[in-house]
Amino acid sequence: MNDRNAAVAAGRHSARAGTRARQRGFSLLELVVVIGIVATLAAVFLAQVPVWQARAETVAMEHVVGSLRSALTIKVAQLIAHGNAAGIRSLAGSNPMERLAERPANYIGVLSAVEAAGINGGVWYFDRHGRTLVYRVRHEAYFSGGLSNPARVRFVVRPVYDPSARQRRAHVAGVRLAPVESYAWRREPAASN
Repeated sequence: MNDRNAAVAAGRHSARAGTRARQRGFSLLELVVVIGIVATLAAVFLAQVPVWQARAETVAMEHVVGSLRSALTIKVAQLIAHGNAAGIRSLAGSNPMERLAERPANYIGVLSAVEAAGINGGVWYFDRHGRTLVYRVRHEAYFSGGLSNPARVRFVVRPVYDPSARQRRAHVAGVRLAPVESYAWRREPAASN
């Protein structure tokens, strides 16, 4: 029985040794394949980051514009409800950010052209001389139109006149926030020359 017990013990020992050898880790080939897959996924992800950032900037900017338009509509309705239709005219050329209960975190205030010259992209400011609300674009490769060097979009509060009034421009019916220059956001970056 001793020989048999010794043989069984030897068999168990060799089975454990084989299991340990298999549990030691990846083979070199498996490691290279995993590193290749991870590197490919990282490259694909990193190539898409600027696209996602530009899309996020687009949505954020257009959200602020929508909020400003709603705030102006509410102000016009308040003026009409209080019998101050003439007060609507005073909204033209005003800073629409003053109509918001809470201004966006990236609104930096009222600036002159000189003060605005060195600001970074991704911020709003009101140009005190031009009486326009300006958005300084951060991801310029995904933007066209507006003003360039640096890329900017300008908006102005303009009066809307009642078309049924006898005299043209006699009766202001409301206001609208309109871009001064046309602009568009691109889905792909502009080709560099």
